[in-house]
Amino acid sequence: MFAKTFNTLLVCLLIVSIHANAQIPIGAWRAHLNYQNALQVVQGNKIYCATASNLFSVDADGEINTFDKANGLSETGVSCIGWDEFTQQLVIAYKNSNVDVLKGSIVQNISDIKHAAITGNKRIQQIYCNMGMAYLSTGLGIIAIDLTKYEVKETWIIGLNGSTTAVHSVTADNNYFYAATNEGIKRAAAHSLNLADYKNWENISISAGLTNDGWRFCGILSNQLVGLQNDSIVLISNPHKLIYYDPAWPIVSIAISNNQILLTQKNSAGSGRVMVIDTLGKIIKLLQHSSLSSPNSAIFNNSVTWVADEFNGLIRFFGNENRVSVFTPNGPGGIPTGDMVYDRNTLFVAAGSVNNAWNALHNKAAIYTFTEGAWANKNESNIPALKSFNDMITLAVDPADESIWAGSFGDGLVQINGAKITQYTPINSALAFSQKQPTQCNVSGLLVDDQHNLWISNYGAANPLKVRKKNGVWVSIPIPIALTDQAVAQLLHDDFGQLWIVSPKNNGLICYQYGKNIDNLNDDRWKLFRAGMGNGNLPSNHVLCIAKDKSNTIWVGTDNGIGIIQCTDDVFGNGGCNAVLPVVQQEQFTGYLFKGEQVQCIAVDGADQKWVGTKNGVWLLSADGEKIIHHFTESNSPLLNNEVNKIGIDPQSGEVFFATGSGICSYRSTITAPNSSFANLLIYPNPVPTDYNGLIVIKGLTDQSIIKITELNGRLVYQTRCMGGQATWNGRDYTGNKIASGVYLVLVTDESGTEKVATKIIITRGR
Repeated sequence: MFAKTFNTLLVCLLIVSIHANAQIPIGAWRAHLNYQNALQVVQGNKIYCATASNLFSVDADGEINTFDKANGLSETGVSCIGWDEFTQQLVIAYKNSNVDVLKGSIVQNISDIKHAAITGNKRIQQIYCNMGMAYLSTGLGIIAIDLTKYEVKETWIIGLNGSTTAVHSVTADNNYFYAATNEGIKRAAAHSLNLADYKNWENISISAGLTNDGWRFCGILSNQLVGLQNDSIVLISNPHKLIYYDPAWPIVSIAISNNQILLTQKNSAGSGRVMVIDTLGKIIKLLQHSSLSSPNSAIFNNSVTWVADEFNGLIRFFGNENRVSVFTPNGPGGIPTGDMVYDRNTLFVAAGSVNNAWNALHNKAAIYTFTEGAWANKNESNIPALKSFNDMITLAVDPADESIWAGSFGDGLVQINGAKITQYTPINSALAFSQKQPTQCNVSGLLVDDQHNLWISNYGAANPLKVRKKNGVWVSIPIPIALTDQAVAQLLHDDFGQLWIVSPKNNGLICYQYGKNIDNLNDDRWKLFRAGMGNGNLPSNHVLCIAKDKSNTIWVGTDNGIGIIQCTDDVFGNGGCNAVLPVVQQEQFTGYLFKGEQVQCIAVDGADQKWVGTKNGVWLLSADGEKIIHHFTESNSPLLNNEVNKIGIDPQSGEVFFATGSGICSYRSTITAPNSSFANLLIYPNPVPTDYNGLIVIKGLTDQSIIKITELNGRLVYQTRCMGGQATWNGRDYTGNKIASGVYLVLVTDESGTEKVATKIIITRGR
């Protein structure tokens, strides 16, 4: 009955190994973060480097490991880190005052400070670890954490008369605790019974002949107390002694490492350097290098200097020679808010940005690409022609020649075709300057249609819709609708040849049909969708995004939920075409879909399900929108931030990418794009390894295929129907028991029953 197709196991295993590094398991998450913005480096059992997003480590062999919310950390956005030698643990403080303690790959979270209802600034500025305790310098005082019990032990409010005061640094010797505060350098006997009592803390700045203001650091060097006051390093004794001061080189950070003082500095010309000095102020080492553009932190160990640089990641210097190695995990160059477009095996991300009022932010980042598990950044550093482009916010890929079209909000349009870069401005095209900002040529939306015409939203221009036809001829199209600021943005092409145009500034949504040909404007038809029955019935005039599903239905995201336009075949008919406001059941409540939510992006997967990004996380809806399948937030999942600005989907792997307010992360769903036949059917892993407990994937299916797993004698073990192009199986039978090792048949039938295929899967002992 079945046309038998037996996959060669060697081929299956080869394919799996090729894609192993590029893909993650179904149901898994991964973070895609910028590790170039290095903030702090510390020495532990490895070298640990904190970045603006998360952190990574470098071991003795130079191997890099990253740590983020997708693999165990609690947050995104590191404030500072510290190492406790006694417990061999790394303490990680986040900008929201949450704390993680990392030992190997095990993370213990201490959220007490984050959730505490404390008046004042809880921001953690520095961590000092000593004998299993971490002392956190915060905006209100010192918080002591027990690193064996993973709990907050005490809070020391040491300001004048028991008030809060910002503490910038803490250290200790055998006799005293010391704190650099907004009220000067203070100390308390280390064995005091009540360090939480401000009366046990004495101010030693004045007695040393120093003022109380400007203290940023204190540390112990050769049994002497060293402090940083503004940009002066002093020995705090009676009397004090100035060690170092250079007004031309302000101090960014100071650390005591290997009984020496390390300074990171940056001058007004934008140059950076690292200096190592002793207690006499003698310069032991001076590092200046092109890679030190903005050093934030440095440590010195065994003739090796490690530097965390704001723009170049973690840098290693050997000895006194400028032998430099850079350790920076692969990732996109920043936090993007522009379009995410998937073409073939590459995700393209527009890295520019505008604010909510559609003002240019002069972001020089251009385009990020993600291919086979690796990120690359296209910008002026590797494409000099992009130097004149700011705020690239929109993208389109022409499948005819694989050229990338990128729109800048301010500087026009660029075409990247391999090494060939072509710029389009009002000088050499029909693009026009904004009427309100005559020096800006704003491109805010791009679309390549089925005829390979490039449609362009020319925000603010007198005629804000442009098209560059396949033959290179430009046409400027006036919109016969009064629009505030001539605001146009995202473009979408439906199955009836109609163009849908998002119009910001509370204008609504426009549908345009150009008739027999683009050049003849006389037969063009236009319709404006706005709120209110008879006007289009959108949930709001503030339209933020649109998407088209497999039924040619237009899903409209607004600041007050979603409207669905189902009458795309009769937009201009006499009966009137209005959006439907869908009702969804969520737990015990029934209401309009996302009413009150700001829907910022919508993406449609291979099973016609809708991924919806809001300011309160991301949602996965059933194809008809009546069922909520998932709601991911930063509190219940590795989603980096609840503000989800854009969504991109890899149709082949099912990985869904979310551009959030804290960076990009992704989740591998079970859905892929359906295939037209079973020609590329693939099962993996196959054979199933003994210790494998993940999902078994049957890929290369047509939509709604029926999959049966049987024993060789035909006894049915498992049956399912796929959505999209793949199905999964947990290796268990209908009773939930693991099946025995052996060879099983996989029988697949398409929805119509006309195409059938059979193959085998091998289960090894242990499942």
